[in-house]
Amino acid sequence: MARRILTLTTLTTTAALLLTACGGGGGDKSDDIKGADKGSKSPSASASASSSASSGAKRPAITLPSSFQLTFENWTSSDPVKQAVLNDAKEELRAGYAAIIADNPDSEAVAFYDTAGVVQQTKTWIKTYTDKNLTVIGKLPAFGAKVSLAKTGAGASLSYCTDESKASTKNRKTGKVEGNPAGTNPYVLYTVSLAKSAQGVWQNASVHSERGGCSK
Repeated sequence: MARRILTLTTLTTTAALLLTACGGGGGDKSDDIKGADKGSKSPSASASASSSASSGAKRPAITLPSSFQLTFENWTSSDPVKQAVLNDAKEELRAGYAAIIADNPDSEAVAFYDTAGVVQQTKTWIKTYTDKNLTVIGKLPAFGAKVSLAKTGAGASLSYCTDESKASTKNRKTGKVEGNPAGTNPYVLYTVSLAKSAQGVWQNASVHSERGGCSK
């Protein structure tokens, strides 16, 4: 489920898993990622843990249904600033997938966690699913998170991996479930640039992904 901007042609021919995002960067081996939402249409959902973020900004509540388990393995740091980066990055990712599930490309949560220059790309990524009546299901673990802080204190970089082997798309109308095409490497490496807003929120400024760039 790598996050990237997929053309409708690509989405059709690849059976539409590849939950890659949008953001910046590119190349034949890369995908780009994003995510956000006001909430899921499903009544069963896991609540957002954004309250642990360091700033006083009122963060949106984001929920994901039990049908899609987005988990974060060892996304912790003893450095409070790095932890704040991890917290907001997690919520941005959750927001994107929640927007797909809620069929809501105009998610306010996505806009909250993306810079103005990136939010439209995230919306485009979300629409590659919603325009085709697709939602996401299964399990998507995110692991191996590493944060580096800029000396100015206003920027940060984050890298992490995801494992798409147990994640799929589901057509809302037909119920058809599809995973990545056979032979697709399920591991995707993401590199994210973040900028700290005036309200103290770490927003995604760019996202680059590379399928096969990591393993577990």
